[in-house]
Amino acid sequence: MSADPFLAVLPLAEQTLGYRFQQPTLLRRALTHRSAGEAHNERLEFLGDAVLGAAVAALVFHHFPEAGEGDLSRARARLVRQETLAAVAERLGLPQWLILGEGERRAAGHRRPSILADALEAVIGALFLDGGFAVAAERVQAWLQPELAAIGALATLKDPKTAVQERLQARHLPPPIYEVIEASGPAHAQQFRVRAECPALALSAEGVGRSRRRAEQDAAARLLAQMDAVVPKR
Repeated sequence: MSADPFLAVLPLAEQTLGYRFQQPTLLRRALTHRSAGEAHNERLEFLGDAVLGAAVAALVFHHFPEAGEGDLSRARARLVRQETLAAVAERLGLPQWLILGEGERRAAGHRRPSILADALEAVIGALFLDGGFAVAAERVQAWLQPELAAIGALATLKDPKTAVQERLQARHLPPPIYEVIEASGPAHAQQFRVRAECPALALSAEGVGRSRRRAEQDAAARLLAQMDAVVPKR
């Protein structure tokens, strides 16, 4: 029987992640996409999502001691969104360790933000099972330091939908219209595609996410980038 090729990259993966697994099979599963077979990472992703939320809530709670609930919620949302998690996964080197099916490999699935974000959450779930919450939270908080520093002043931090609506309201324009244009995948792992339209400015943008809310926020962020050119901030 041939040796598992994952064992060859395990030491580097553990060194980069900053943790030595007592059960390396947990890390292997965390990095295995569903396209590669039945022993994939979706259950660990489910667990990691909850651990991530708690760890990031504690992180922003202590980092912004004067902030209110609304600002803390917005900071947490910024840190756990797909875009942020995919960037962290890229920085940690997860793309080179992902175990994908042939189709996903050909389609460059190792660079797809949704796959990277899911894999990072699964790794967090694996850390929780192997070392406990304190270990997982410490690693999460260490990995997110650059993103935390980039948030800046919480007073100006708003989620994209809120920012778009406030920008339009300030000029007495109607709010954007959000429409789900596609929902794909099984019920437990759906992917939504949403279009955000601003008829008053003749602008529209599409976003994707694992829930309708996340897809709407993604579409709003893209719409906001377009609006910067025609509706400058006040």
